[in-house]
Order: sequence, then structure tokens, then C-alpha cells
Amino acid sequence: MKHLYSKILLGALSLFAFSLWSCGDDFLYEENTTAYTTQYFETEQGITDLATSLYGNIRWHFGYEWAYGITLYGTDEFTNGADLTSEPWNTYDNRLNASNATVETGAANKNCPPVDGLWNQMYFGISSANLILANGDKITNADVRNKSMGEAYFLRGYNYYRLFAQYGGVVLQTEPVSGVVRYFERSSEEETMAQIISDFENAYKLLPTTNWRGVGTWTKYAAAHFWAKALLFRASERNSSWNASYVDADLTKCVQLCDEVIAARPLASDYWDLYARWTGVDNPNEAIPEILMSAQHNADSSTKGRFGNRTHSYFTPQFNTFSGGWVSRGPHIGGQDFQRCRPTEYNYSTYDNVNDARLWKSFRTVYGVNNIRDAKLNESFGENAVKLGDQGIVFIMNKKSDTRFDGEPYGKFGRPTQSKFINPETGKWVPNAFPLYLEGEYVLPNYNSNGDATKSNVFCGLNKTQDGTRTAEGGDGYRDVIMARTGETYLIKAEAQVRQKNYQGAIATVNQLRARAQWKPGEDRELYVDASIAFPLSNTLYSASTNYSKNGKTDNYVNWFANSHPGYNGGNLKDAAGNVYLQKNSYYLSTGIDKTTAASSLQISSPNNLPAEDEAILAKLGASSEYDRMLNFIFNERTRELNGEWNRWEELSRAGLLVKRAKAFNAQAAPNIADKHVLRPIPQTFIDGLTQENGEPLTEEQKASFQNPGW
Repeated sequence: MKHLYSKILLGALSLFAFSLWSCGDDFLYEENTTAYTTQYFETEQGITDLATSLYGNIRWHFGYEWAYGITLYGTDEFTNGADLTSEPWNTYDNRLNASNATVETGAANKNCPPVDGLWNQMYFGISSANLILANGDKITNADVRNKSMGEAYFLRGYNYYRLFAQYGGVVLQTEPVSGVVRYFERSSEEETMAQIISDFENAYKLLPTTNWRGVGTWTKYAAAHFWAKALLFRASERNSSWNASYVDADLTKCVQLCDEVIAARPLASDYWDLYARWTGVDNPNEAIPEILMSAQHNADSSTKGRFGNRTHSYFTPQFNTFSGGWVSRGPHIGGQDFQRCRPTEYNYSTYDNVNDARLWKSFRTVYGVNNIRDAKLNESFGENAVKLGDQGIVFIMNKKSDTRFDGEPYGKFGRPTQSKFINPETGKWVPNAFPLYLEGEYVLPNYNSNGDATKSNVFCGLNKTQDGTRTAEGGDGYRDVIMARTGETYLIKAEAQVRQKNYQGAIATVNQLRARAQWKPGEDRELYVDASIAFPLSNTLYSASTNYSKNGKTDNYVNWFANSHPGYNGGNLKDAAGNVYLQKNSYYLSTGIDKTTAASSLQISSPNNLPAEDEAILAKLGASSEYDRMLNFIFNERTRELNGEWNRWEELSRAGLLVKRAKAFNAQAAPNIADKHVLRPIPQTFIDGLTQENGEPLTEEQKASFQNPGW
């Protein structure tokens, strides 16, 4: 299988190692400073190299704390855990303003995502795209020229889309910048959207349908997906003051483009194939047709560029701390317990926990004991004591109406110093046992080990970014990051149908997507898999002897796993039928139903008969009109299908739902979020560097007029 990353080295060097533009200042008025001058990028070789390098620009999105800070925080889906690195982006307090938050101005540490980060990085990519589009005629091979131009249009459209989603109308620079330029005008929202849509349309016309550069190539279908997404954006509530003349045509074209993508790039047969069944670098599942765009990563440090994949750090709870070390950190666990992204009650409650397999394929609910930290405490449970590999942490994903655990008939829930819970399924003590609900109250955050339920480090974490190939706890991940897939295309189409008042059609579209989420006949509902299975026993951290050790310390978990799972081989644990096993989940404990291998159904009959989970959410939001009910239903379905997939903030902002849903479902965001927060502030560093057309500095009034309302 050919992979794109092997082809982007030279381009990555030109952008990152040789730093065509200084990364310390905004591209818009930064001079070229290195041996790679613009003259090189006016040659055929320079332009083809630069086209290849465009793929390196998108890696920035997943290289650090901004990956989640600007895309997931401050929404209905996620709030902060006990780590407060990116807290201002979740709480919308006065630390979130037009200037980057620093330790001196109240940030928890130096890693708080900068306000100008996206602004600067997107314009770096736009600069490269502009050079290609201005000099594409230097490429003599017509086929390569068209594809390279298509890639340039695509990245420019994508980068302007990301800028528009965060800031609204921005500076439209469509020609290469020469020398120092400090006079720029800000384009209107309408002008910016027109540029985005034009770029995606041009990319659609020029890009091939095949992965001509290898896995990860931007294709016609990626362009069609984002063209449709841009049309939906223009037709959405955030643009209602000026979009009336576009809406009907935009929605019609949006549905047409979605149908084209859906027909050409079908869904993976199993939701697990997207994220969980990833067994190592360049896993074949990274090339499944459903994936339309991904940031390419691998284990070759020479192609890494400036940023690696850090996303494995952000969704895992602080298990080592709250478990008292009974489940201790290590690369084999699959994720660092940085506890940045704590799901809200809303997040968990959107799922039908009996019939929707996506809940159980998206969250890790059980961790095995890998260290007996208190032998005396363990022995006090007699025949119920645990051994290595027994359940050390169990999250019980029950419903508010569940009364089975009221009064704690199986023993007290909590952490090791509190827990007396004996799992009725195993007859074993569970050192850490946490239900979502007791006595009809949401209690999960109360089990925190830091004394603050509003910043709890105890939560059931999303598993989509797990990566067992890391060679150190803090090592970069090696897997690709999915940026767009056909599962979202269905939801773009369904939302367009809602906006066309075709509610039954929208239900039919969503039902096609929900069909994959149903349990299949014969499926084991207790089976759990995530990409921790990529951890190889041959990992260089461990010896090749019987006892696996690091720095002279025996790793009990690896010893237990290797010795008790003879089918384990190079990251794969398989039974005779070829099924991959790593861990059981808490499905039956959470649902209370009898064991079954029957199929389930998630099909919806009409807009007037939505699932109970949705009706509860709609009631809390006060959504009563047919349009409001269906629009919010689509966003509930986006949570179930696209949970944690890097676009929730901009989607809620687009549809005019950000403030209302954050107030309803994110207690940390609710006190401060206001209408001004549907747009981010234009970075003050950029505004302060601008001049008037005559070269004079901007007046304070001119600076204020350049800024977004309220900032």
C-alpha cells in the first residue's frame, strides 16, 4: 500500500525545517528569510515540491493543545477535567480575549492555546497555495499541473473555511505576498464565503477520484464533501443577516454533492473499523473508502515536520491518580491520562445504551488491574480479591431511570479507599467502580480525587485517539487523524433536508447512518477493542526475556498479558474465529438486560416519534417547533456519530446553537458564554501590526472597527 507521508518529506522540509516564513510572526507581513526564496517556487521543481508540501500544513491541527481547545471546549459535548491548560477556551472568562493568554495573565501554564495560532498557521498554508496557483503554468505535465492546482485550491479553501468558522470575514489574500505588506482590508462574511465556495468548486473540478499520491491524497470526493459543507454554512443561521438569496440554491447543491460522495465512498461496515481496529503504523483501515481526509502520520521522524500527533493525550481520565496506582500509566495502556476533555452528562445521555453500538465502540468502560498497590486491602476481600488483569476500573454507563444500584446493594461505589463494590457478574471486588447515575442523580463527577466535582478527573473517556505504538508514555502518536468522512456527509445532507423542511427525508437519511450503529446478529456486545492492541511485546522498551522490564523495573501488566494470552502476537489477540480481543466492556452491568446476540434497531419512524434520549434533550432546550426539534436532533446525532471529531464548536456556532446548548449542558461554560462568543476575537498581534494605506499606524477607532463585535 502506497502512503502519502513518504512523498511529503521534501515539501515538509521546505515549509518547516527551512522555515520559508518565520513561525514567530504573522505570515501576512513577514519577509522571506531563507535560502528557499520565492524564485525557487517559481520553477517547475519548486512548484511540484510545494504542492506536495501542502499536506504538511494540516498536521498543525493535531500537534498540541489547540487540537481540542478551539474545536471541542466550551461546547455541549466536552468540558475540562482537573487539568486546566486550556480552561479559558471552556469557561469563556476574561482570559479569553484578543491577546494570547500567558501565565502572567492567568493561564494555568505556558501551553494554553494561543488566540493567534489558527490565524497564523492557516495563512502559512494559504501563502503556499497562492504560490502554486500563481505559478502552476510552470508545470509542463498537464495532468500533474491540474492535480497540483486542485490541491492548492483545496487547501486554500479549507484554510479559509477554518478561518471563517472561527473569525467570520477575514483578510482574503489570493495572490503571493512580496516583501513586507502591512495594509490589508478585512473582507465581509459574504465575500469570504464566496471565496471558500469558489476554491472548493475549483478543487472539485481539478482533483482526481483516485489517491494518486497514495493514502491521504485529497480527491474530488473530499472537495465535494467540503463544498457541500461550505454551502450548508452559508445557508445557516450565523449568516442569516445576508444569506437569503443563496439559501435555496445552496441547499439543493449541498444535497446533490452529498449524494455523490455517499454513492462513491460508502460507510465502513463496522464503526469499530474507523478507530478501534488499528493495529499499527499504516494500518489498512486508514485507507477505507469512508475516510475522505486525514492528517498523515507515521513512525518516521524525518517526515514528522514540526508537529507530531499528540491527540492520544487528551481524552483519557486521570486513571493512574484516582485509581491509586492500581491501574498505572504506560504506553501499553494506550493513552496518557492528561484528562483534558471530560465528556458532559449530555454527551453520555445522547446514546441509547442498549441498542446503539457506537457508545460501546467509542468509550473505554473497563481497565484491567496492572499493579496490586495494597496487598492488605486486597486480601481483606478474601475470595473476592483481585489479581492482575481483573477489572480495576469499571464505568457503569447506566441511565437516569436505572434503580438497580440505588442503596448500593453490591457494595459502595468509589475509588480504592472507598470502593466496596463486588461486581455481580464476576464476583470480584472492583477497586474503582463508578456509575453515571444513582437515585436519579448524575454522580460520576463526584468520585473525583481532587475535591472538586466541577473539575473532576474521573470520567469515562473517548477512545478514538488511542495509539499503542508509542514507545514512551509521552511519545507522539503514529496514527493518521481523520478530518472528514462519509459518516459526516450523511449528516450534512440530513441537515440540508431539515433546512428544506423535508423532515421525513432527513429521517430517512439519518436512518441509513444509524443502521450501521445497530448491533449486528451474532455480535458480542461485551467485546471491547481499541488501538491499544497496536502495542507490540517486541517494543524496544521491553526485554525479549520472559520478564518484561524497563529500567530494571518489571512491568507486571505486560508479564500478565503475555503469559495469560497465548494468542497474542505482535499486537493482535485473536480467537479461533479471528476476532480481536483486548478487554471486556461493562455493557450488561450498565444496561441490566439479559445476554443476547440478537440484532438491535435504531430506526426512527417519523419526526414526531424521536428516541427518548432526544426527547429529553429537546425538552431541556425548549425546542418545540418542528424545525427546532429536527435541527437539534441532527446535532444530537452528530454527537453520537462524530463525538470528539474536532469540529463541534464551529458547527454549533454555524447553526446558532452554541450559546444555548453550552448554557444548557456545560456548567463551566454557562456563566460566561455570551453572543459575542460565536466568533473568536481577531488576534490583537495582527491588528496592532497593520497600517493605513498611506503607511500610517491605524487609529484606535480603526483597530476597533477591524475587531469582531464585543471584543
